Amino acid sequence: MSENWTEVISEWKGETSFIAHNATGGMVQMGTVDGHPGIGPMQLLLAAIAGCTGGDIASILEKKRQPLQDLKIRVRGNRADTYPRIYTDIEVQFLIWGEVDSKAVEQAIQLSEEKYCSVGAMLREAAHVTYSYQILKPGETAE
Repeated sequence: MSENWTEVISEWKGETSFIAHNATGGMVQMGTVDGHPGIGPMQLLLAAIAGCTGGDIASILEKKRQPLQDLKIRVRGNRADTYPRIYTDIEVQFLIWGEVDSKAVEQAIQLSEEKYCSVGAMLREAAHVTYSYQILKPGETAE
């Protein structure tokens, strides 16, 4: 079996705040540090699926020669009322700017969901994850 371990180190900064670092120098702040708010651990899961599937979508649309001008991913999660308060539902919405073909977008989303996005695959084990998209013209604002 190959060694596929990934490691981050999280340093406690007081109360419930941490700063996590990876081996290449990337970092993320969880909780408030020195008066500066960070992202909560559960919000990081939403950011992780956005980054994972967003990278897939951008790459796939580029390979399909779709003129992607901008991409934003809006992710919402609904948490259970009882502890450990996991996400029960997650909605991922792609806001896509450019003259892209809707069929190409749908295929890209399907490939990301079913084959490439490991974060989405993990979260689907605990939550119902849905995907939607909106194609916008340059300068147009999302709903």
